[in-house]
Formats: sequence, C-alpha cells, structure tokens
Amino acid sequence: MKITEFLEKKGIKLGFQSIEKEGAIEELVDLLASVKDLGDKKDIVKTLLEREGLGSTGIGQGIAIPHGKTDRVKELVAVLAISSKGVNFEALDGEQVHILFLLVAPKDSAGPHLKALAQISRILRDAYFCQQIRQCKTTDEVFELIRREEEKKQ
Repeated sequence: MKITEFLEKKGIKLGFQSIEKEGAIEELVDLLASVKDLGDKKDIVKTLLEREGLGSTGIGQGIAIPHGKTDRVKELVAVLAISSKGVNFEALDGEQVHILFLLVAPKDSAGPHLKALAQISRILRDAYFCQQIRQCKTTDEVFELIRREEEKKQ
C-alpha cells in the first residue's frame, strides 16, 4: 500500500494555521472535507477527539498522525498539513508538531487502516525526509517527495 493511493495533492496544505490540538483537528477535517464529501464533519471531529483522549497521536519529533474510523467515508483517505508555527498537540515528547497526517478509514477496515498507519510512520521516521517535507514550497513538491520516497522503500 502506498500513501499516494489515499493522499491526493489537493489534500495537502502548507501554511497550516491552528496552534492548538482541537483547532488543528477541526482544520484537518475541513481539509478532508475539501477532498471527500463527508456530510456532517462534527461526527468525524468527535471521533478523532475521542481517539486523542486515549493518548496523543503526537508521536514526537514534530509529527502527529491523528486517525480514526467512521462510517462517513467509504475508503481510506488522508490529508497532510505542514505548520511553520507549530501546533501544541500534546505530543509524547512535549515538542510542537509541524507535520500533521490525518488518516480516516471506514469502520470495518482494520487491515488497510493499520497498513496505512505503518506506511506513514515508516516514511516519517526519517528525520531528513521530515526536514525536506517542511522545506517544500508547493503541494506538488510535497506530493512528489512522498512519491519518490515510496519508490525508494520498495
């Protein structure tokens, strides 16, 4: 499974504005709604915030991967946001988050959901890659960087 199979260019946002977790999740869901028809976004925001209540998806090193399952989507979908300001996401290391990768899956898709999380985690483990992604000036650059990174990992 490749990230470029469930992340579209229009689902990438540079210049992310939110600086707190709840606002960041709402802004990510707004971005997701610009890619997929979600209907009532409040349900997805609630699902994601409930998941955050179990433990922060701010995994450290400036990265957060909020994720959840909902019947509002029919297929796995992701959006990616880059924040130059940083977001207080209550990350495990206490640091600000600059790369936010939102993943939403249908309720009955445990396998694809876990594979997608693993794939995202694998490419974001590389500090140099994360540094490059934060330096991108356009969404096309970000998408191409991810595509090239996935080709290297095969």
